[in-house]
Parts: sequence; structure tokens; C-alpha cells
Amino acid sequence: MSADSVKRQKNFSEKYNFPFPLLSDESKETIKAYGAWGKKKLYGREYEGIFRYTYIIDEDGSIEKAYPKVKVKTHALDILNEK
Repeated sequence: MSADSVKRQKNFSEKYNFPFPLLSDESKETIKAYGAWGKKKLYGREYEGIFRYTYIIDEDGSIEKAYPKVKVKTHALDILNEK
């Protein structure tokens, strides 16, 4: 889920030929509910932004597993290799 607009998510999904839609939460309501929005630091500057977290959610809507530390380049394979 991203705080980007639906249009930006759609464009990104089409650019990379994803066979699934990407979720958008411009109001950040859901992102904040999952604790994935807050203060960040970059080069000593503080700002608010989205954290790269992954939640595995089961069929009942319960969080099965949470990944608070995500390495973007390997994360998908890391999760697949766990199973």
C-alpha cells in the first residue's frame, strides 16, 4: 500500500506489467493504523514518511507475520524462501 495517488499506482503497475493492482491510501488512514507512517531521518533532517513494512494477512484478515525490516532488493525472495 502506498500514500501515492491511485493514478500514480496504476501508472507504476502498468509500467512494470504487474498482473495485480497496487493499493493506494492517500489519506494515510490505513497506513497509520498499521504503524507504517512516522518520523524518519535522512542526512540529519527529520520528516514524516512511510516505513517499508510487510504484513502477511490471512484469509480471516488477521496478521500472520510482520516484517518491520525490509531489504527492497531481496525481500520478495526472502519471504518466498521461508515457506
